[in-house]
Amino acid sequence: MIKVENLTKRYGGFTAVDDVSFVAEPGRVTGFLGPNGAGKSTTMRMMVGLTRADSGRVTIGGHDYLKIPNPGRHVGVLLDASAQHAGRTGREILALSAATMGLPESRVDEMLHLVSLTESESKRRVRNYSLGMRQRLGIANALMGDPQVLILDEPANGLDPAGIRWMRGLLKGYADRGGTVLLSSHLLHEVEQVADELVMIGRGTIVAQGKPSEMLTNSGTFFRAVEQDQLIAALTSSGMAPVAVADGFRVDADSLQVGKVAASLGITMIELRPADGGLEDLFLELTADTQREAYPAGATTTEGAQA
Repeated sequence: MIKVENLTKRYGGFTAVDDVSFVAEPGRVTGFLGPNGAGKSTTMRMMVGLTRADSGRVTIGGHDYLKIPNPGRHVGVLLDASAQHAGRTGREILALSAATMGLPESRVDEMLHLVSLTESESKRRVRNYSLGMRQRLGIANALMGDPQVLILDEPANGLDPAGIRWMRGLLKGYADRGGTVLLSSHLLHEVEQVADELVMIGRGTIVAQGKPSEMLTNSGTFFRAVEQDQLIAALTSSGMAPVAVADGFRVDADSLQVGKVAASLGITMIELRPADGGLEDLFLELTADTQREAYPAGATTTEGAQA
């Protein structure tokens, strides 16, 4: 189990992680989601002692990571697939890990087979690996010690569709055997399929957490209108609170309520439907004020602006 309690990290006047608390349970895959710069990687680095927290604490299996003897036998970590010695071969990197953990060399062949790196690929220098091959090597390294906990930051980067499906099955199987998985990813569709729990972070603070089925129920109505501002004002004055989602808005009301308000004002609807867009819509809604991109009503494309 991973337990994060009131974790905070500041860089000068900037707070990267602000009083973050959550638990990743054994036997479950916990998806850790947030926009770029939200604090995911900083939080994960603090978990394994690579970044020192200003306050708060993280325990893994009840222990501080830095105080765990031979930590690779208990916690598998992949934070950056490119942070591997480019001049060594894949086999050399795994052999060094096995020796450090006191494992037999036969474990190297087991891991190469598990992640589908061939004998010839294992003898190549890492500088000649594709990103997908580096990810596979990093996953092999993380699993080398047969740990009870996995902490993975964007492990699907560079994997092709078959590789992503393979990884999904690997992580589900690991959790089904009682392992704890904390998975950070931008591939929301994949997280939605594999995660048992979700933790969403934005601007360094937790904005939502829970089971996907609970977080995605009763998601209200999605709408777009020609007179968007007028409709938003009318819904707001009626006690509803529209929020921006992708290129439209979502409101905690059924479609009939929204349609009646629009009809009473002669507003032309472009789209009106249950907000069943899944994890992507929920993610965009909950992290709306942390997104770099915006979707203003009536925005023109570059072509339209030039026409």
